[in-house]
Amino acid sequence: MRAARLYDDNLYRFDTPQRSYWEATAGPEQVDAPPFSGDESCDVAIIGGGYTGLSAALHLARDYSTDVRVLEAGHVGWGASGRNGGFCSTGGTGLSKRQLIKHAGLDGARAWYAAQKDAVELVRSLASDEDIEYQAFGNAEVAVAHSPRAFAGLREQFEALELLGVDAELVTADAARERFYDSTEQYGALALRPTFGLHPLRYCRGLAAAAARRGARLHAHSRVIEWTNSPHGGHTLVTRGGTLRARRVVFATNGFIDESLHRSFYGRSLPIISAIIVTRPLTADEIEAQGWRTEHPCYNTRRVLNYYRLLPDGRFMFGGRGQGLGAPADESRGYDDLAHAMRAMWPRWARVEIDYRWHGLICYTGSLRPGIGVLDDDDSVWFGFGYHGNGVNNATWAGKQLADWIGTGRRPQAVPEFVASLPNRFPLPKMRTASLRLALKLASWRDRRR
Repeated sequence: MRAARLYDDNLYRFDTPQRSYWEATAGPEQVDAPPFSGDESCDVAIIGGGYTGLSAALHLARDYSTDVRVLEAGHVGWGASGRNGGFCSTGGTGLSKRQLIKHAGLDGARAWYAAQKDAVELVRSLASDEDIEYQAFGNAEVAVAHSPRAFAGLREQFEALELLGVDAELVTADAARERFYDSTEQYGALALRPTFGLHPLRYCRGLAAAAARRGARLHAHSRVIEWTNSPHGGHTLVTRGGTLRARRVVFATNGFIDESLHRSFYGRSLPIISAIIVTRPLTADEIEAQGWRTEHPCYNTRRVLNYYRLLPDGRFMFGGRGQGLGAPADESRGYDDLAHAMRAMWPRWARVEIDYRWHGLICYTGSLRPGIGVLDDDDSVWFGFGYHGNGVNNATWAGKQLADWIGTGRRPQAVPEFVASLPNRFPLPKMRTASLRLALKLASWRDRRR
């Protein structure tokens, strides 16, 4: 009996692409990834064809000549890797900077942010080395205070980031208006580097093409429906098309994790619905009317935050939390709420039409940090998930670390100890989504109070 899903089936239509801007502009598929069929074997099987799984496959095949297969439930990039906001940015945890220092120690927190910078640069280097055309845009991430009180919070973040060795700059409201943009909710900003925007599905397809070119074998529309261990060692993964036997397995599904496949992963993650809208192309006059002057990806300081960016073709992307359990009615209401919030922040765009709408799942964990490593009780099962909305670079980096860990037999020095284990289970796993909805309502109420 499979465990009940946390959200409505509307979020798990593996045979249906999202009607997103990214899907509409990604161009043709770059790699042949036929559904898995037959009865075959390999050294390493990877469950999940997003950034984590594809990066692990690329690095295993390229750097260690490993016989590796990737099994993806939808098409390559079907999940968050093909539908996120395209922010290649530092972060990766749900902990505040001060909480991170308290939890990991100052040296551990510095090591994590050093890894974050390396992760951003890894995306750049892979794109260059593997000839991935991913539409890089901007060179910083801008956190914008939505109230005067929030700017004081940014000042505290800035002080903590200085301790962590992060390239950060505190910007007053007047300076932010001149350099970034103006809106009804702009009271200063914090600019962080390195960060840039990209086309997430183009990047994902580029990773897939690189992995296949280096010798990995990819299988789309090959959802794993059963996973068993052999008493003589090894694993058996069953899809509707066949059976794959592997010495080792990498579980790399993040927000769309199927907790029923392996008991060790039950209750450790909390997928959260994130929704995005994209406008028609704005005219130069419309962009100027609202004082928009930056190519950098941005987000605001609300507890239920919004993230947004001007796209290379002049469209405006605006994202935030989705509604309810993701049923069609919830989905529609979420898009309406996003459009209302966007138009309230930039009133001169009140009549700008919305051309694209889509949603998906990001992944939080019970420890508010990623889990990257190998099971304590089974050294043939590896995992990488829980990037807290910063998956572009973190998942790419995690995949490389897992490949190096498997290839060398030891944990890479780049992986801080505090992320090199499974995150804690939530105290009441069956109540996760109900608790989340209550927390989001409380956070929204606090945001309205500013």
